Amino acid sequence: MTGTLRVQWTLLTSSARLQRSSQCLSIVNNKVLIFGGEVVPRQPVDNQIDMLDLSNGAHIKATTLPVPANANAPSPRVGATTTAIKDHVYLFSGRGGLGMEPVEEKGAIWRYSSSASSWDVITPSDPSAAYPEGRSYHAMTSDGQSTLFIHAGCPEKGRLPDVWTFNLDHNKWSRLPDAPSAARGGTSIAYHSGILYRMHGFDGQKEIGGEIDTLDVQSGKWTTTTSFTADGINAPEPRSVSALCILDGYIVTLFGETDPSALGHAGAGKMLGNVWAYSLQAKKWTKMDWEGEGPKPRGWFAADLVPGGGKDGKSAVVVHGGLAEDNSRLGDIWKLELL
Repeated sequence: MTGTLRVQWTLLTSSARLQRSSQCLSIVNNKVLIFGGEVVPRQPVDNQIDMLDLSNGAHIKATTLPVPANANAPSPRVGATTTAIKDHVYLFSGRGGLGMEPVEEKGAIWRYSSSASSWDVITPSDPSAAYPEGRSYHAMTSDGQSTLFIHAGCPEKGRLPDVWTFNLDHNKWSRLPDAPSAARGGTSIAYHSGILYRMHGFDGQKEIGGEIDTLDVQSGKWTTTTSFTADGINAPEPRSVSALCILDGYIVTLFGETDPSALGHAGAGKMLGNVWAYSLQAKKWTKMDWEGEGPKPRGWFAADLVPGGGKDGKSAVVVHGGLAEDNSRLGDIWKLELL
């Protein structure tokens, strides 16, 4: 590690309503949209969306949006994933119902229109074609245009190594080569310039670290592009249920759980409060540094990139909620900006 990157955290809002972990968060048109999660273990909160308008600045109140009158909305769930493209948020699977089982919807994708404040369901054009099975604590992202990516997670039993794309122009699932190394849940992925980046996760025994795996989407080839000593001194320590994003030329990984509880997501393990950035150009890790208040250590939270939402037109990251080390569910929303 060489030097530090200075960043600034801003507390945007906090409330009892927003307290939860294992939720989804995506940003559309400068609005933070939050769905799902749990306050009490294995009891999903409702299926309403909470919205925070970033254009209103800091110390603002989130708004809870009503469920559409036609009741066409995803069921309450935890460990689901969302990603945004233009005006829409796309949601896949999760865990819910009386048995808290993976939500199996036969490859369907829920789509939320932020302009119409309504949900609809996209079903695969060929119902006989293969699709990813229902799962929770998987990872999801998009290319920002017409392709969704789903990776890994926890089905009814075990963990998965698979990677799928969903083409929104043709409503078609395609399976890409499985990722290298252990199948896992609680992993993180991010897409940038034709490359899918993958870090971290939990393989059932331990948190995973020390590698950045990349998938060339066009060729379908996986490569472990970077190996490092995950010591928490010169590079990030192993972690799961964290976050990953591409921020102005850096791969940024933040927070997460590093020593799991024997209770699983019903109890808190050792939570991390650090943020690390890997320069795609210099190919080195730098630990981010800030003065003043910042978020508490946490895992099982939600985060998303805000393109152009930081200082001087730089991008920013919004972080919400999660599980604290004292096993409480957090209800705060923060914005991270590079200085």
